[in-house]
Amino acid sequence: MSIELKDVHKAFGEKRVLRGFTLSVERGETVSVIGGSGQGKSTLLKHVNGLLKPDAGEVWVDGQRIDQLEGEPLYETRRKVGYVFQFAALFDSMTIAENVAMGLRRIPGLSEADIADRVRTALARVDLEGVDEQYPSELSGGMRKRAGLARAIALEPAYLLYDEPTTGLDPVTLSMVDELILRMSDRLGVTSVVITHDMESAYRISDRIVMLHEGRARVAGTPDEIRDSADPVVRAFVEGRADLLEEAS
Repeated sequence: MSIELKDVHKAFGEKRVLRGFTLSVERGETVSVIGGSGQGKSTLLKHVNGLLKPDAGEVWVDGQRIDQLEGEPLYETRRKVGYVFQFAALFDSMTIAENVAMGLRRIPGLSEADIADRVRTALARVDLEGVDEQYPSELSGGMRKRAGLARAIALEPAYLLYDEPTTGLDPVTLSMVDELILRMSDRLGVTSVVITHDMESAYRISDRIVMLHEGRARVAGTPDEIRDSADPVVRAFVEGRADLLEEAS
């Protein structure tokens, strides 16, 4: 497995967020994680890149048990994992090129020429040539999303984690972001985990979809299997029908 979470538990004070969550992601797969607000989807992502450690359970990335790593071994594994934030998380006072270069400047041995080359390549891969010296405020919401993706792929990661990449986008821009996610998988061969509320997006981009509910993986399957699921919790989410939750009570 490229990414594997085994029986992961995580609580914040009295609030139990993950209650034995298990997930396996094969190399090259794109897996979308769906579920209601507050179910712990972003918490799950932060375990994959080592920002959080589980209270119990194991987290494996690229053959390393990341929840047991510290110091430089942890940073080395993190450099293989790109993170695309929900609202791009660009710094307004920095140009797009400077934003994309941020992570690269933490890699030992990269010259300024190397950094500039990687920045140009990353921006080209997301169709943002020519915006290097612009600031985030000068870009549309969709362009800022793409700049955030460029910053992640500039590190040439083996894994990409997307936290609600299509939130707040119009249908045309949303479709464009979906195409970019597919492009990253097809052309770069990255393994991806995508947190999303958008089912049409999940159906388009995913090899598999996993539903996180009450701290556990409620169900996992292909897009067709999730679309046709008889599970009332899945149907309630997919169809937007709260009344179906009564069947699961």
